[in-house]
Amino acid sequence: MKKLIKQTTEPKTVPSLANDLRQLGIKPDATLLVHTSLSKIGWVNGGATALVEALFSVLDKEAGTLVMPTHTSDLSEPSKWEDPAVPRSWWPVIRETMPAYDPKTTPCPHMGVVPDLFRTYPDVLRSDHPVVSFAAWGKDAKDIVSDHSLDFGLGEHSPLKKLYDKNAMVLAIGTDYDASTVMHLGEYRAPNVETMEEGAPIVVDGERVWQTLKDIELEEEQFLIVGYQLEEDGRVQIGKIGNAVAKMYPVKDAVDYSTRFFTAHRNFRRN
Repeated sequence: MKKLIKQTTEPKTVPSLANDLRQLGIKPDATLLVHTSLSKIGWVNGGATALVEALFSVLDKEAGTLVMPTHTSDLSEPSKWEDPAVPRSWWPVIRETMPAYDPKTTPCPHMGVVPDLFRTYPDVLRSDHPVVSFAAWGKDAKDIVSDHSLDFGLGEHSPLKKLYDKNAMVLAIGTDYDASTVMHLGEYRAPNVETMEEGAPIVVDGERVWQTLKDIELEEEQFLIVGYQLEEDGRVQIGKIGNAVAKMYPVKDAVDYSTRFFTAHRNFRRN
């Protein structure tokens, strides 16, 4: 906290953050997929609450939509855990006893304090995927989070595809392109994808079960290359939200550029 105070010339507040959001070009009827690193903003009076309230104040609930990833990577197949790995003898116990995903109560601490708070607000809805859920508020919230496929959860039957169809924008506040969730949709669309099986605890007909899920091998470490190409082509608006560098760009561009990159990338690896 002392470091944040030293880095901040004046407190960041709901009104100042809202003004920064408007200066970046956000309109009341925007559909936004937001990624945040709160600490990059500086000292915020009210912390995560202030940022969420600022976003609410800029968007019109009847015309705009706010979406955040609320992923729960800890609800996953324990044999794949690496940071940290757990003993093999624990795997069956973890699968048998891990509490089932509940969109109303399951936290998403690995996503940061802002989305973990946002998911708890009144009128915020959350999708049913146990690992890669999304939370949404506003005009299209119900449509965006509904019918989220368990298999290939960031693919064509996910909130990402709906954001693509709705001409949504990505707003990255203090985060870089390697956190750009929408680029995963491009990974799914590119040919020659490698598939795998995952697992997660869900409720089926009132009973907790360990559900096997189909997915693909993800390579988000490649997203920085895609993002810098977007910047070079002038597809990214860059500004400041508090002390944080903010980048805003169309979901369609991110997905289309990602699709082209991973098509070329996989073809190169095969040759």
